[in-house]
Amino acid sequence: MPGNRAVAYAGAGKVEVKDTDFPELILRDGPGVNPLNVGRKCEHGVILKVITTNICGSDQHMVRGRTTAPEGLVLGHEITGEVMETGRDVEFIKKGDMVSVPFNIACGRCQQCREQNTHVCLNVNPDRPGSAYGYVDMGGWVGGQSEYVMVPYADFQLLKFPDKDQAMEKILDLTMLSDIFPTGFHGAYSAGVKPGSTVYVAGAGPVGLAAAHSAQLLGASVVIVGDLIQERLEQAKSFGCETVNLRVHDDLGEQIEQILGVPEVDCAIDAVGFEASGHGQEATEAPATVLNSIMGVTRAAGQLGIPGLYVTEDPGAVDEAAKKGSLSIRFGLGWAKAHTFVTGQTPVMKYHRSLMNSILHGKANIAKAVNATVISLDKAPQGYEEFDSGVAKKFVIDPHGVL
Repeated sequence: MPGNRAVAYAGAGKVEVKDTDFPELILRDGPGVNPLNVGRKCEHGVILKVITTNICGSDQHMVRGRTTAPEGLVLGHEITGEVMETGRDVEFIKKGDMVSVPFNIACGRCQQCREQNTHVCLNVNPDRPGSAYGYVDMGGWVGGQSEYVMVPYADFQLLKFPDKDQAMEKILDLTMLSDIFPTGFHGAYSAGVKPGSTVYVAGAGPVGLAAAHSAQLLGASVVIVGDLIQERLEQAKSFGCETVNLRVHDDLGEQIEQILGVPEVDCAIDAVGFEASGHGQEATEAPATVLNSIMGVTRAAGQLGIPGLYVTEDPGAVDEAAKKGSLSIRFGLGWAKAHTFVTGQTPVMKYHRSLMNSILHGKANIAKAVNATVISLDKAPQGYEEFDSGVAKKFVIDPHGVL
């Protein structure tokens, strides 16, 4: 049996690459594993050799020490791999298949899964609906920033690529199907983007860039991206977006008016989440900034897609309310403008097959949009450090050096 190496959280601001157990078709005890999940048998699962696994902004929240994640937690929920072993209950996925893994873990059997709400599956996390790999308070399923990983409910969840050679040619695009491309698309779709829409995207990190590209795919006439880091905004410009540097220009409505002639957009997307900053040169953390600003610049009866991560506990928050996930949002403004809000994890399985076909047939170029950058497993700590500095890159880890 081969060994296994993985990227693990090692305390605030630190990750490490460590030797770890080769996965089994059972959930063993370990850092972050819910006690009620220990010993859970997964004969419906598979063991994957990881081909690519990406660093996500959601991982970065944990690494900054902004959650209750325990040290030793193996990170990573964006996984693409080759099937090495199948459980006795797996019927349709075969050894050798190359697959994308949705970051939501979903059983396929509960009411929510039957209604396509795979982001809030009722059977995978004993604490509350919804689960993910390598993430705090998500049931303790072991993360996939590793050489090998176990994936449960394989027949239901896994997206098989039709041709392995074709998939490897497009691997930097296809690796985005596990999370950020469906997440960005969900943000745009749930914001009501349609042909001719004007769209504002808050945040030019990878999810924001994916949302901007998705808005273009949905037919938006203008996509405006706002951020505090000029390098990220240059990346948004590279595929046709208008941009606003909110470090330099703190009046978002005024900047939108200069672009569109009016200070409002049809649709807005929050791709920032709970670590939001205020606007302007001296701005500091202000977690409700994005939610309040997009309500302000979205027209009456408009829709707000909110794929940015918000948490129920934020020990490092700026005030006591925010530490419990309570933010000072102008809900009355949203009510008065009859806004529609769509929040929560993205139900990846609603979108990933269609987005795969868009990639394979040359309609979507998500790797270019997010500036996919390949690194080795050993370079993961450096990748986390660079990502935290705000570089305009989406880091793709290549555990076995196959790219």
